[in-house]
Amino acid sequence: MTELLPISAVIITKNEAHNIERCLASVSFCAQIVVLDSGSTDDTVRIARDLGADVSVTDDWPGFGPQKNRALALATQPWVLSIDADEWVEPELAGSIKAHLSADQPAEILRASSFCGRVMKHSGWGDDWVLRLFPRAGAAFSDDLVHERVLVDGAPVRLVGVMGHETYRTLADGFRKAEMYASAWAAQKAAAGLTASPSKALLKGGFALFRTLILKQGFRDGSAGLALSVLNGAGTAMKYLYLWEKGRG
Repeated sequence: MTELLPISAVIITKNEAHNIERCLASVSFCAQIVVLDSGSTDDTVRIARDLGADVSVTDDWPGFGPQKNRALALATQPWVLSIDADEWVEPELAGSIKAHLSADQPAEILRASSFCGRVMKHSGWGDDWVLRLFPRAGAAFSDDLVHERVLVDGAPVRLVGVMGHETYRTLADGFRKAEMYASAWAAQKAAAGLTASPSKALLKGGFALFRTLILKQGFRDGSAGLALSVLNGAGTAMKYLYLWEKGRG
């Protein structure tokens, strides 16, 4: 029997039945797998429990940062691996994680993200290092409703290997997530007293498209890069339009 590593894999979920089995199988080397679900209506909870995860369910959604802090509070191991349900650990990365545990510092992981079935080498996704492995003591997530960060002491090192990430399976999936992120972002900014206008939405959205396609060389990803650039532009414009709407009362 393979020795389990002193790591709590921490995952938040909602309606991830199509992803969760792959994710959980990839972190089977962890001594604990925490799944905190926020009201799935599919088989996410059943699948996670059948695969041996420690599953808890909440009846509200406070935002990504607060929800991940709830999940972190359920971790019992000295190390934490934060992973999303649409991500998975490749074998080379698993070996790198094991070798890193003798250190006492956080670690960043290179994420290989796919868009509509294609792994994106450019478009701003080709050099996507994310802090995901860290000592549990003293660690927390920021309270951001979206785009939360890990708050932990120590300069991170970078591990060998990649974490797969099926960001958007389809365009419909992409627009659904873009709307969700835009709504959460606008709520957070409105609470901080910020405002926007349709003209700002147009400018910001246009620049996001230009940045992804040209500055981040999305054109090198072919038609998928162009589609992602348009999606990024639309999602950014949506954020500022939602913020404008909130400012109108």
